[in-house]
Amino acid sequence: MENYRIQYEKWLASDKVAEDVKAELRALSDEDVKVRFSEYMSFGTAGLRAEMGAGTAFMNTYTVAHATMGLAALICKLGEEAKARGVVIAYDSRNNSAELSQRCAEVLSAEGIKVYLFESLRPTPVLSFAIRELGCVAGINITASHNPKKYNGYKAYFEDGAQLSPDNAKTVSDAIAEIDIFDGIPTPDMAKPELIISVGADLDEKYLAKVLAEAVNPDAIPAVADELKIVYTPLHGAGTVLVPEMLRRAGLKMLYPVESQMEPDGDFPTVVFPNPEFPAAFEEGIKVAEKENSDLIVATDPDADRVGVMARDKSGAFKCITGNQMGALILDYVITAFKESGKMPDMPYAVKTIVTSEMAAEICRSNGVKMYNVLTGFKFIGEVIKNHEEAGEGTFLLGFEESYGYLKGTYARDKDAVVASLLICEMAAFYKAKGMTLSDALDALFERYGYFRESVTNITMDTPDGKERMAAMMASLRENPITKLGEKTIVEFRDYKSGKVIDLKSGAESETGLPSSDVLYYVTETGDVVVVRPSGTEPKVKIYVLTRGETDEGAIASADGCLEEIKKIMLA
Repeated sequence: MENYRIQYEKWLASDKVAEDVKAELRALSDEDVKVRFSEYMSFGTAGLRAEMGAGTAFMNTYTVAHATMGLAALICKLGEEAKARGVVIAYDSRNNSAELSQRCAEVLSAEGIKVYLFESLRPTPVLSFAIRELGCVAGINITASHNPKKYNGYKAYFEDGAQLSPDNAKTVSDAIAEIDIFDGIPTPDMAKPELIISVGADLDEKYLAKVLAEAVNPDAIPAVADELKIVYTPLHGAGTVLVPEMLRRAGLKMLYPVESQMEPDGDFPTVVFPNPEFPAAFEEGIKVAEKENSDLIVATDPDADRVGVMARDKSGAFKCITGNQMGALILDYVITAFKESGKMPDMPYAVKTIVTSEMAAEICRSNGVKMYNVLTGFKFIGEVIKNHEEAGEGTFLLGFEESYGYLKGTYARDKDAVVASLLICEMAAFYKAKGMTLSDALDALFERYGYFRESVTNITMDTPDGKERMAAMMASLRENPITKLGEKTIVEFRDYKSGKVIDLKSGAESETGLPSSDVLYYVTETGDVVVVRPSGTEPKVKIYVLTRGETDEGAIASADGCLEEIKKIMLA
């Protein structure tokens, strides 16, 4: 937005803007005004995510209502039947989430669209499940997932239970661009309460039944219930609602909650980052685990779609299992348990993203399971599930991505930390009966399939011109093709934006076969993979490195080397 001061003055002059919001705006420096009004939050397939506060670039009741009018325009375009099917709305523990979800309900109902509004916070996968269970045309979840406390976000879903497709997201974005943020939005008093239906416990029960039905070996946890000790923390988030109850129903007796983190709290007082990818998030859990001498610690993020685990290593110390490693462990466990019970389904398949460990692909190759690679974003995993269901073929075993998101079962179309927590605890029980820990099981995977290592880092551009700098960096990489990473020669290059795959040895070209996306993918002569892509929700460019070695030390050294070389090139 070129004239940020015009937008700023518009907010100050509008009678739709509350006086306390105007007071917040008047206290801003010109630089802060520029940050908050130089653009609108971009509505992509992942929805919106930003800091909370006044301004077009921040999350607040005005920008959320604006986005919801865009979604309403899509639904109204589909006709009266779509409006009658309605939209289900959920939210997590973040500050202002309940208020923002209520504002969404007001806007939609004012447009004659039925709304199902959860009575209190719920995990994201419950929202995904509820869309299809209720027969809704769309869904909204107010959450910023695992981001720091100053953030909130808006995830939009469609009738299949997955986040909006690029085409539908564009329709919503185009509609938003045509709607005035004040004059084009229904005011709260225009809401139609008769169209807003409260939902909760009944859907919880149906959802829990679906989750528990995904147990591969329902007898595993009860068999060691007097020995298996699990510490659980929701990190002040929505997991507190259903995860402990689910684990108790699965037969777990010795479940130790991290009491200091069980209460939902958008300030996340015990953690700087409520993200189970970070070891620091487990500090409170480790205290409980050491006191109770537990086997492992399970942590879900604020909207309970991601789960992280710490398990004891050979020395007895707690060590993080990465998202890549846990995905491989769960996949191998599901396959092993099915084979041992003689219940391996026909035409089994799994799905992972292109930035996720190739160990999973190796596990599938060795066990006759089809592996699909998709772009980053769980909606693409959901799309593969949907296509198989429509074709009436294949049995879905597992979908996962390196960022600690997993799904077993087709009742939802987004990552689910609730079912993942079930599988992780069941897997821990399975190995405990064999005298093994999860760390032992991971070592066994490396010995069987090879030593795989993955690294991820970010180049952060948290400045007013961050988007332009990110775009310039990606453009530079395309204009100046990388041919070497240190001493390693690049032998294959994939540009997912153009859809081209180039064999740099022969010059032959082929197609990626995936939708267009701003992703660059490099393969070295030794089989190492480096992937570069701008984040869709945060001001940073992400770098992924996937390596394989004859030893663990070799794989780690290769990953570190590739990461160092690509960063040198990008920051030059």
